[in-house]
Amino acid sequence: MTILSAKLQAVRARIARAAGQCGRAVDTIQLLAVSKTWPAMQVRELAAAGQRAFGESYVREGIEKITELRALQLEWHFIGVLQTNKTRAVAEAFDWVHSVDRLEIAQRLSEQRPASLPPLSVCLQVNVSGEASKGGVSLAAAPALAQALTALPKLRLRGLMAIPAPSDDFVEQCRPFRLLRELSERLQANGLLLDTLSMGMSHDLEAAIAEGSTLVRIGTAIFGERNRA
Repeated sequence: MTILSAKLQAVRARIARAAGQCGRAVDTIQLLAVSKTWPAMQVRELAAAGQRAFGESYVREGIEKITELRALQLEWHFIGVLQTNKTRAVAEAFDWVHSVDRLEIAQRLSEQRPASLPPLSVCLQVNVSGEASKGGVSLAAAPALAQALTALPKLRLRGLMAIPAPSDDFVEQCRPFRLLRELSERLQANGLLLDTLSMGMSHDLEAAIAEGSTLVRIGTAIFGERNRA
């Protein structure tokens, strides 16, 4: 077993322990390996170890990996800030977008999604901590935007995503995740068919799982500190 695959297994074990502690089935939680800034060969190594879903934040880098590794038939998630001039490239190449927070972006993704591909799975990014420096629609504005997204023909609204303010305290970590879960429950009660809560990263995945996360986005705990070169 390589070092990278051992780290992958360690993260999977963390997820299983966290699920067990709150009485959840581990197969209700998907692991997204955040491979941004890391080379395609490491994605290939993780794929050989059984990891299928990968997250990218930079459009050009992500598309280069998607192209190089196309034969592996991996699932690719765009999780970064999306500018209007990059929507076509993302709509044509990725399977998921987690960072939709404006109707304009969603409309462009829908219009530019090729007819030959299935609808693009999207999450609505919600700014649960109210940080001015963070992307995401406000909790108050999220329901109206979520309803608008369901009308777009080439998108499938799967759920909600959040990146809360960091904290080392478990109780404090849980609070914003709970807000996102409660919002999801309200939207479902109003008829939206949502199946995804994209929340939790390397430092707070246990709190996210305790509050209902169905997808954790893990980079550092698998790959190490980000390659900034």
